[in-house]
Amino acid sequence: MLRFIIRRTIIGAGVLLVASLLMYLMVDLAIDPLQDLRTSTAANKEILIQQRIDQLNLNQPAIVRYFDWLGHFVTGDMGMAWTTGRPVKDIVASAIVSTIQLITASTFLAIVLGIGVGIVSALRQYSSFDYLMTFVSFLMYSLPSFWIAVLLKQWAAIGYNDFLADPVIAIPVMIGIAVLLGFLWSLALGGTPRRRLINGGAAAAITLAVLVYIQVTDWWSRPNIGFVLLSVTSLGIALGVTTLSTGLKNRRSLLTALTVAALGVVLYIPMQWVFVYLTPYMNWGIVLGLGLVALIVGGIVGALFRGPDWLQSARTGALTSVMVAALIFIDRVMQVWPAYYGANAIEGRPIGTIGDHTPNLGGNFWVVTLDQYTHLILPTISLMLLSYAGYTRYARGSMLEVMNQDYIRTARAKGLTERTVVMRHGFRNSLIPMATVVPIDIITLIGGAIITEKIFGRPGMGQMFQQHLTDNDIDPVMAYLMIVAFLAVLANLVADLIYAYLDPRIRVEA
Repeated sequence: MLRFIIRRTIIGAGVLLVASLLMYLMVDLAIDPLQDLRTSTAANKEILIQQRIDQLNLNQPAIVRYFDWLGHFVTGDMGMAWTTGRPVKDIVASAIVSTIQLITASTFLAIVLGIGVGIVSALRQYSSFDYLMTFVSFLMYSLPSFWIAVLLKQWAAIGYNDFLADPVIAIPVMIGIAVLLGFLWSLALGGTPRRRLINGGAAAAITLAVLVYIQVTDWWSRPNIGFVLLSVTSLGIALGVTTLSTGLKNRRSLLTALTVAALGVVLYIPMQWVFVYLTPYMNWGIVLGLGLVALIVGGIVGALFRGPDWLQSARTGALTSVMVAALIFIDRVMQVWPAYYGANAIEGRPIGTIGDHTPNLGGNFWVVTLDQYTHLILPTISLMLLSYAGYTRYARGSMLEVMNQDYIRTARAKGLTERTVVMRHGFRNSLIPMATVVPIDIITLIGGAIITEKIFGRPGMGQMFQQHLTDNDIDPVMAYLMIVAFLAVLANLVADLIYAYLDPRIRVEA
């Protein structure tokens, strides 16, 4: 393994070196740093042109300027943007943070929802649910990204902000939403007509109860998860994670998940005091540290239940613990909603449509985090819908191919439960083709969703590249291209390692 990684690293370095030379020469041909001066009417036009030639060494051949740039780049000096006078390293640092914020949520949601729906669609092949999801996937895939973004601005931002002025949902609308979701759940779970009716009715009843609870408690004015919703959701997470991880018949895993969920509910109130104490020092490092503690505690609880395969219980406990901890963190962020909504800078319009933060807002860590979330909602949904469509189709096709293999028929012939056949033998092997698609998609998004960033005014990598290419500024453009090229090489290495993990028949030393 180590020899493989070293060999691929050396090859990747060679690829980056050759790519950097080609990219520098092509960018140098494509831009003209003197373009604005050539059309200038200034009296000292020739002097200004000569000054810029001296400043950018344009009197030197492009190959000489390339090696000069390369010498500085490999030592960590990305150069200076001559159009703004800012170091390229600072420009890239601010742009990549905004882009990572955007792609983290959108990619995670697209992968989870896309693969989940694709797997269910494959298991319900040629059913009404399969046809419906196929139609929705192709519809999302064919829609232009700018059109989705504009619709989201109109209905999810302007419409929702108007709704908050008088947040009342009519009873017929609640019933309609409940019936629609119940119908979708009945299609997804399948079965006999009686089973579909029971599942759909239960889903509709739960949805209607949640909507009534939200309306009665005036949730729109003070949105939060709270103790009641946390308890119910934690129970659902425990049962769902156990079902997918080991099955509910594995009593040790089930007890582990329920114990972890109960522990999270019990610690809900004490954690509010912890958050109050940590507020002056709060940052994302502390948040990740608390998440790591939750992961470890969940694993320890699973290990304490032991059993013949205690790793299964530890895995179930860790997953449940992280999800419950995430709910507690989200609840704490949502608690500052009244102060945020009433701030002068917000003006009663909390869902932002431009930028990645509200100017002149101020506030502590929780207010800033909530502000970032409200500005992330629309571009995240826009990117998620586009990626979701592709992942759904990939996952469905891969799962259908796997479920027709001989080893699946053998597993069923051995008497294994359908959950074990699907999750342990089918699902894991269906992920192998996704190991190539997902890393490349992530790298593509880190390179910047130029259209989405442009419409929502987010200062990300795509915007940085477009702006400096238009301004004929080569150093920021080369920094962008090198970062994307490096991440592309890294993505291929990661894909190979994921292949080896998912399929033991694949050996990276081969």
